[in-house]
Amino acid sequence: MKAIHRLLLFNSFDAGGGFVRYIPQSMNLIKGIFNTSLGRKYIMAITGAGLFGFIIAHLLGNMLVFAGPAALNEYAKKLHDLGPLLWVARLGLLAMAGLHIWSAIKLTTENREARLVQYDSEVAPVDRHRRDDIVAKFAARTMIFSGLIIAAFAFYHLAHYTWKVPQINGVESDFETFFVADDMVTATEGEEGKNPVDVYRMVVTGFQVPWVTGFYVVAIGLLCVHLSHGFSAMFQSLGLKNKNYGKWIDCGAKAVAALIFLGYISIPAAVIAGFVK
Repeated sequence: MKAIHRLLLFNSFDAGGGFVRYIPQSMNLIKGIFNTSLGRKYIMAITGAGLFGFIIAHLLGNMLVFAGPAALNEYAKKLHDLGPLLWVARLGLLAMAGLHIWSAIKLTTENREARLVQYDSEVAPVDRHRRDDIVAKFAARTMIFSGLIIAAFAFYHLAHYTWKVPQINGVESDFETFFVADDMVTATEGEEGKNPVDVYRMVVTGFQVPWVTGFYVVAIGLLCVHLSHGFSAMFQSLGLKNKNYGKWIDCGAKAVAALIFLGYISIPAAVIAGFVK
């Protein structure tokens, strides 16, 4: 009976006796989001906003390194104690990143195909508005490349500090052996799952390697360039940007990206300078 009910719900006959298949509005909405350029722009904007929130939260957590080993290690332990909820958050973050990359690749492909069509028009003079437009278009076209480099760095960053792959540390120490006592300060021998991880010592040890720090700074720089354009483009995609205050959104996006860059690189800079040790 349930099968018949579904058949009657989604299929019927029109006045002329012709068979008509009805598709629920929610299915049409989902299909429209994933199969249209506008829908993909919404996906990119929404997932970008979610990833931006993670970047801010991650930065605030990392800045605890300046409060000393106890503060950072306690924070890391609280995250670890979330257990399954932490994995739910990680999977959600991975899904957002996947959708963001997918929509970016699809939109880039569509834009390239559209540019294959030649149009006859006069070349506009390169005034301030034309210059800003050229810069914006160049940033948009290179977003896919910076995004893929950032994704590669994120994978390395996970392997370095989360999965603790010893072959990429650049030091002889194995992060799998970095544990602290209950005071969250004293280094001790321990066992995964039973003793708190010494995240503070991992951060200090990792950033003492020049090539690791260099790769980190370059990747963060690309991330912030990506954010400065992506943050502005998000308002554009959501229809919240116009000529009246568009320039203020652009300036705000650049300022936020600059602050994020300074926040992230302050950590390896402090390690190298010996302020954090």
